[in-house]
Amino acid sequence: MVYSAKQRRERVLECLYRQGHVLVKDLAALLQISEATVRRDLKGMAADQDIELVYGGATLRRGSDFSFRSKSQRNIEAKRVIGELAAARIQDGDQIFLDSGTTTFEMAPMLKNRRRISVIANSTRLAQELAVAPEVAVIMLGGQYRADRMDTVGPLAMSTLEQLRGYRAFIGADGMSMDFGLTASDIESAHLYRLAVRHARETCLLVDHSKFTAPSLYKIVEWDGISCVITDRRPLPEWEDFLKTRNIELVFPESAAQSAGPEENESLE
Repeated sequence: MVYSAKQRRERVLECLYRQGHVLVKDLAALLQISEATVRRDLKGMAADQDIELVYGGATLRRGSDFSFRSKSQRNIEAKRVIGELAAARIQDGDQIFLDSGTTTFEMAPMLKNRRRISVIANSTRLAQELAVAPEVAVIMLGGQYRADRMDTVGPLAMSTLEQLRGYRAFIGADGMSMDFGLTASDIESAHLYRLAVRHARETCLLVDHSKFTAPSLYKIVEWDGISCVITDRRPLPEWEDFLKTRNIELVFPESAAQSAGPEENESLE
């Protein structure tokens, strides 16, 4: 794949938000470009005060923003595509769990028209978004409030979730690994979403294409806890094979169009 300069910058920032530090040689291999091009990109990003240059690579600037608002500005269109694909799987009367990530948040606009659905959430932003929907009941998990992420975590949130069963879970991840499973960048989220998956009757993973490249630090669950993966573009063949061998449904825009069948496709033209 040939990346534009803008796409290269986005990939660099994605790696930095996951790892905190990147090397020129690693970026050259990931983006399939020369190290000279990587250095030129990094110098431009440093001039724009997006990053700080260090020997052999770059780091995030001090005080970089990891908040909900900051994360919501990354891969915006990809998240919208994933949100629409995920929301299409929700039927009237469903009971669902949505995590506090920015990708699952993109499901909210499509859920407002559903009837008699219950949404379990630890996101105050999501609860506010769904508050105007007359037939959506929100079950808010209490706990320690994280103002920057606009969510609740900790023992109280987990205690409430322990009382709930039978829902369908929709969660995101900060990274993935074939051998390590789904991962999060903070331990509180990892603990809460592990419990959510354990009590769900099925779990859909919502991840954009960038999450297939590297894991984060804290494990959420192994792959045997996941029923389907919803993403914005077809992943590499090795990932397709990996998911297929584990009977995990893979959903992306092209696959969704094919599964709609000829009659539905004709009605959309």
